[in-house]
Amino acid sequence: MLSHDSVWRAIDALAERHQLSPSGLARRAGLDPTSFNKSKRQSPDGRDRWPSTESISKILEATGATIDQFMALLQAGSGASSRSGQPASGIPLIGFAQAGAGGFFDDGGFPVGQGWDEVEFPVASQRKASVYALEVQGDSMLPLYRDGDVLIVDPGAQVRRGDRVVLKSREGEVMAKILARQTPRGVELLSLNPDHPNRNFEMKDVEWIARIIWASQ
Repeated sequence: MLSHDSVWRAIDALAERHQLSPSGLARRAGLDPTSFNKSKRQSPDGRDRWPSTESISKILEATGATIDQFMALLQAGSGASSRSGQPASGIPLIGFAQAGAGGFFDDGGFPVGQGWDEVEFPVASQRKASVYALEVQGDSMLPLYRDGDVLIVDPGAQVRRGDRVVLKSREGEVMAKILARQTPRGVELLSLNPDHPNRNFEMKDVEWIARIIWASQ
């Protein structure tokens, strides 16, 4: 028997198999990036929303998966809750554009507020309550990070020279770069993409800086 939960779990599993978030999978298939967001899986009045057959056809085509492979994910998903006794745990996920909009972080860069999606944490042994995921949008971080890649960020981790970090400026700009130097007065960042400049910030202009501890690549 197909169930609402098993269909959505199969879509999530297909995205994870291709190292994508649900929204990254939707974009790859030419769909609205929010099509598979958890917030879209129920209507405002609480009724279950099912993905269309057209959407499923498009994600199979985009990933090269067969209908038999998708059915296998469906069957595996139908038993996921019973094997563990509870649903898989996840961490908050938003895109870089949302992250710059405000209201999603406290002053230390820890996740707060509403509107987050969720993604399963890939390294269970390192999981902390403070970590969250940012989804890369655009090509400014090529060749290291591509559109749709997911970066796991730990705002509680100490940052050192040479670390890959995410910085949010007071003006709402969010970027992933390499930490070249940090002093009490400022931060120097090296760009991941040679077509984009290195950046320097005075500390008064930095809202927060956090270390990237994992990336889907």
